[in-house]
Order: sequence, then structure tokens, then C-alpha cells
Amino acid sequence: MQPLLIILGPTASGKTNLATRICKHLDGELISADSRQIYRNMDIGTGKDLEEYNLDGYQVPYHLINIQDAGTQYNVNEFQKDFKMAYDQIEGRKKTTVVCGGTGFYLHSILSGYAYSAIPVNEVLRNELQPLDPTELLNLFKQYTTPYSTIADVSTKKRLIRAIEISAFLESNPEKKIAWAEAKEGYPAVIYGLNPPVEVRRERISKRLRQRLESGMVEEVQALLNNGLHADQLIYYGLEYKYITLYLTGQITYPDMVVKLETEIHRFAKRQMTFFRKMEKDGMHIHWLDTNKNVDQQVEYVAKDYIEQLTNFN
Repeated sequence: MQPLLIILGPTASGKTNLATRICKHLDGELISADSRQIYRNMDIGTGKDLEEYNLDGYQVPYHLINIQDAGTQYNVNEFQKDFKMAYDQIEGRKKTTVVCGGTGFYLHSILSGYAYSAIPVNEVLRNELQPLDPTELLNLFKQYTTPYSTIADVSTKKRLIRAIEISAFLESNPEKKIAWAEAKEGYPAVIYGLNPPVEVRRERISKRLRQRLESGMVEEVQALLNNGLHADQLIYYGLEYKYITLYLTGQITYPDMVVKLETEIHRFAKRQMTFFRKMEKDGMHIHWLDTNKNVDQQVEYVAKDYIEQLTNFN
């Protein structure tokens, strides 16, 4: 089994540009580890940037993008299954598997092998939590100290309730540490990270947000609503889809939407880096790339280093 080549980093760090170029350089195929790029017709808001997969006429093969209809709820168990199918296909073609994404929970699931979403639903607890506001829920969630507590996605109220549900189960059933989900061995991997200086990242996020708004991101969300999706379904996806939906349904003004969205994207990027640092503390080594080098230099370094690292896995 050839190890995965993983490119991770916070939003607006340049992951896709680097990963696609590495795919071309190493004759690889890309698997997306982004929890929202799996949805069809959610293109601008999720930053699919599919034009970056065409490099001077060379089309980079990609997987786990546009595989679900918008409005559905996809979980990490499904991601693990779909990932394995894509990985097996790439291995069968004897290509290099390049994984690119910023959804730490998904990356953690393929590296550690466990799927917390296999934990059963607790309807009684959910009914108790539903009346609470997000601040109250977050304070409640912070009381838990299980391993899951440090990696949970708490970006929306629904996800926060699920995070409390999982944490409560793990705390009440310590003897089921393995039994609650099928134990699987994680994939071997060499991990490379992009982490531009905070001021650079913030500037990129703000610039990209303006570009996406000018490119029709509001119209994209409106089209989803026109096609029958309920506002709550889009709000569930968070960030762009949450705040633009709130604007389109008259709950906030356009200027407020832009300010709130920009603030939340900055916070999201910070949470992503916190997650990646936690992965390192858990023993997952990340080779942080020199962001002062241009993308061609980064590609050369990653390709050379990855080939050298292969000897450690043979």
C-alpha cells in the first residue's frame, strides 16, 4: 500500500493549486477531503475552483467532488466508505493518491480509522438540548474532556448538538471506546501543510470573499432556494450558505451579511489551524512548507521529499 500524499491547511492557503500541480508532477489523482465540495450546485461558496484542475490542457483526475445533491446530509462514515472506493481505484491504476482538504475531521478519520458518527442518536438528549441557544450549547460542550471533544465540528447548532451527543456517549460508556464503531487501521500517509502568516491569510480571505460575491455567490444560493431547498437546509452548511441565506430571507442586511461572513471565515480558518495543531500533538507529523517559496518550488520540494519518504514505508 503506497502512502497517501496529503496537502492540508486553512482556507485560502493555496491547497488546491499546490495539490493539482503535484498530481500532474507525480502522475497522481486527487481525492477531496472537503465536507462541502461533495455537493452538486454548491460551487462558488465551497471554492471548488475546478478550473485549477486543468493545467495547460492536462486534466487532473479528482474524486469526492459533486457526488451528492445539495440538501442531503453527509457524514464521516459515508466519507470513509467513499474514500476507500476512490483509493482502491487509484491504487488499482498504480497512481499516487493525493488528498487535499481542510476538513480536519475527515482527514483525522482516514488517518486514525475511527468514525464517531457511528455512535447512536439520543433523541431524549436532543430534545433537551434543542431549546438552548448556541452559546449555552457551546458552554455545555466545553465541559466534556473526551478525545472527541478536541476535534468535533461545532460550526452550527445542529452539529453542536450532535457533538454533545457523541461526547456524552463516550463519557458514559468508556468501556465502549472501540465497540461503538468498527475498529479500522488508518491509512499510512505523508502530510504536508500550508500555513501562510495570519496577516496574509486574512488578506486572502477578504479578497477571495469579494471576488466570490462579484462572481455570483449570492445568485448561487438563491438558485438553490428556487430549486426547492429549505432555508434551514442551507443554513446547516454554515459560512457562506448560512449568512447569504439569512440575507436572502430578510433576516439580515447585505452589509451585515458581508461583515458577519468575513468574520466567521476568519474564525473558521483559526479553528482549522487549531485542529491541525491538535493532530500534531496526537502524533501525526505535518511537514509545514515554506510559504515564502512559490508554488513551483513547493511542488519540487514535496515531490522529492515524498519519493524519499516512500522508502520508510517499504
